[in-house]
Amino acid sequence: MGKDIRTEGVSQLFEAILTLQDRDECFQFFEDLCTVNELLSLAQRFQVAKMLREDHTYLEVAEKTGASTATISRVNRSLNYGNDGYDMVFSRMNGLGSDDTQE
Repeated sequence: MGKDIRTEGVSQLFEAILTLQDRDECFQFFEDLCTVNELLSLAQRFQVAKMLREDHTYLEVAEKTGASTATISRVNRSLNYGNDGYDMVFSRMNGLGSDDTQE
């Protein structure tokens, strides 16, 4: 398949992310770590996955997120054949409620 992401560098990055305590700290760290376009791309993929899990059509997802059909297809493949990471996070987030302003 693809490259192995289980490297020392990726492991250290994840350890750093796990130290973040709230949304403001996430904004601080990720604004330093990523370009604006990288962060917006990650957020777009997450929104695509969320909408697909809510049974929205590709057309609805494309219109709402601006994602290309290629991006939507890649995210859908991850949802169906990936490591269940999206579903794990969605499940945990559902336990917190869906308020986007929650801190």
